[in-house]
Amino acid sequence: MPAMMQPIGDPSRGPGSEPLPGPTALRIILGVRLRRLRQDLDITREDAGRAIRGSHAKITRLERGQVGAKERDLRDLLTLYGVHDPDKRAEFFEMARHANSAGWWHRYSDVVEEWFELHLGLEEAASMIRTYEVQFLPGLLQTEDYAYAVSKLGYPNTEARKIARLVELRMMRQQMVLDREEPPRLWAVVDEAVVRRPFGGTEVMRAQLEHLLTMAERPEITLQVAPFAVSSAAVGSPVTILRFADPDLPDKVYMEHLTSAVYLDKQEEIDQYTLIMDRLSAEAYPPARSVEFLRTLHAELG
Repeated sequence: MPAMMQPIGDPSRGPGSEPLPGPTALRIILGVRLRRLRQDLDITREDAGRAIRGSHAKITRLERGQVGAKERDLRDLLTLYGVHDPDKRAEFFEMARHANSAGWWHRYSDVVEEWFELHLGLEEAASMIRTYEVQFLPGLLQTEDYAYAVSKLGYPNTEARKIARLVELRMMRQQMVLDREEPPRLWAVVDEAVVRRPFGGTEVMRAQLEHLLTMAERPEITLQVAPFAVSSAAVGSPVTILRFADPDLPDKVYMEHLTSAVYLDKQEEIDQYTLIMDRLSAEAYPPARSVEFLRTLHAELG
């Protein structure tokens, strides 16, 4: 991914005609660069906040990529930070403009939870996605029928139209992440119980196993099954680690709950979950053995 936006040419592409990150990633990158400029000059968040007629909390949200930058605020901050070169300022303004645009998931705003939007944006920008699942298959690897079955479980009293929209969102998410020109590496470890639970019935699960076997053939996808003998107590719940090619995008740990999610990005937290993931991957069936296991399960379903 490019380090800086280009002030001229196609604004949706970076150096070497590489596509730029989506709006979520750009907000975070912009925030990181603004924080670096401020810290290099030993300017406090309070002073920066006063420069844009706001508070230190506003600067914090901006630097964390939680909000987009308004043109007036960005102009005043760049002046405060001594960025006067027209080309450099233009790069920041162009980045902010794209960071404030709507992501592809905006069309599903009727069903997308606010806490999940950040994950969709980060997933879109990731160069590597490592995930461990203990209950359901990863959303990126679900068939449409399987997704429908598990969505009905998660939203038992929801009207059929919303379930259909949720499934449509999941299928679009797969397309935007796995079917793009340069997809991320997806490394998924799933608990044995996940592939044994026949959500949707035998036929749905049989088709789902066929899909997993097909996806496991893709060079960018690594799929492992963790047998019952593997202890997952250290994890306790599903966890995803997202890594990015852009050095200004810190790794993220994502843990989803029924009605919320937790995002972690402190280095010690990243290191801890990476070690746990490494251990799970080492103890799980190797990819070739996992494929054999899935084929056996598929055969058992007839």
